Amino acid sequence: MAAHIVFLGPPASGKGTQGRRLAEERGLSYLSTGALLRSALRDQSPLGEQARPYLDRGEFVPDEIMVPMVLEWTNSQAHGCLLDGFPRTVEQAKALDETLGEEVRAIVLHVPDDELRRRVSCRLECENCHRVATEGEGENCPRCAGLLTARADDVAENFEKRLLAFRKLVIPTITYYCDQGRARIVNGMGSPEEVYERVQG
Repeated sequence: MAAHIVFLGPPASGKGTQGRRLAEERGLSYLSTGALLRSALRDQSPLGEQARPYLDRGEFVPDEIMVPMVLEWTNSQAHGCLLDGFPRTVEQAKALDETLGEEVRAIVLHVPDDELRRRVSCRLECENCHRVATEGEGENCPRCAGLLTARADDVAENFEKRLLAFRKLVIPTITYYCDQGRARIVNGMGSPEEVYERVQG
């Protein structure tokens, strides 16, 4: 498997769940840009304040904010890395290629829209370790005991905006990797175990 992997797919397709597991088993550094941005919002960091208006509207954060942040992180990693939620645009993908080289490979999770809406309607996330959970698991994360809360970007209106933005921005990025033979489409339906078997390929 490639030294650098990007996980692409619509919101709620399972990128975080599958990406974290694959990164851990392969010894790759893991970065979720979504979790990083949400932490920046909570910490009221300069990055978080720049990103806040876009996230509040359910929009993707523009390249001029995301690209320098992510590339700074990738340059600090001694070994391979796995990126969840980046690149979203073709321009971001090209910037990543310039930094990491064309050994970057994409894993694309495909999940129908109706299933995405079902998943997001009951999704929770740990404020501490960012583990994704669902209603019925209690108020605290079983991994670290952090508080489980709903994500602001999962509000129905914001989710639909994110889904539209995915089609507009990320699908051309998937095409970019496919045209170069650097992408693999994975069926994201089924249990996490079933999907992970497909992810491993």
